[in-house]
Amino acid sequence: MSTTLDRGAFAVYRTQLSNRTTLTPEAEKDLALRWRAGDQAAGRHLIEACLPFVMTVALEYRRWGLPLEDIVQEGNIGLLKAAERFDPDRGCRLATYAAYWIRAEIREHVARGYRIVRLGSSKSERRALRIYRKTHEKDPNALAALSGLTPERATELLPLLMARDVSLESSPTEDGRAPVDKLADDGRSPEEEACLSDERQQLHDALAKVVAELSPRERRIMSQRWLTDDPKTLEQLGVDFGVSKERVRQLEERAKKRMRARLEEIVGEPIALTA
Repeated sequence: MSTTLDRGAFAVYRTQLSNRTTLTPEAEKDLALRWRAGDQAAGRHLIEACLPFVMTVALEYRRWGLPLEDIVQEGNIGLLKAAERFDPDRGCRLATYAAYWIRAEIREHVARGYRIVRLGSSKSERRALRIYRKTHEKDPNALAALSGLTPERATELLPLLMARDVSLESSPTEDGRAPVDKLADDGRSPEEEACLSDERQQLHDALAKVVAELSPRERRIMSQRWLTDDPKTLEQLGVDFGVSKERVRQLEERAKKRMRARLEEIVGEPIALTA
């Protein structure tokens, strides 16, 4: 399974990725099990379905002045390493599991390649460096015109000119993080978002199943007290049912107890049913 990309084919590669269909958890697990049993075609399908996720992660690192196709290639290597270790029986998606390996390969590549393209290797580059220090010109076309560089080379050098010339492994800054820890954007990562989305969907499906198991009166109480943006009061439901407020409260507590037990059984961990 080759991961090599060249600049000429990169645009086509990105277009192909955008047309790929995301695997369902069931289909992904089936492919992974078949691959472990020796089905190489299943392994190829499994890995190729995860390539768009590698692209998503790689885009976080593009501002560091290295060719995006090289960053993607390193991420693909990380994906291959993760796929070889992936165990579908653990209940985790491949993208979630592979995120560490993808980022590790990309970070190592960026740390290795950052500033390898040394500034000042030609008169035009040295001129561009002097001009930038004086003017802080951020338009690559303007910098190219002033320095004699080609617009393409000016575009490649600008991220390096704009970045502080520090060691990626230097001492932590005021926020306690070394520069190497800031290579990617902060905020929730794509795999974290995917994992949270999966968890929310699983809980939603489990909740719907548990509510369907309640008696009609309990189901109505939980729907009108907990599963709506405009919940009714105990008094209102008491009037609807022709019983006291206390009786409605007892029915609600009984339904909550049953739902909590069933949700914990389905999800496999404690569930809090709070307002």
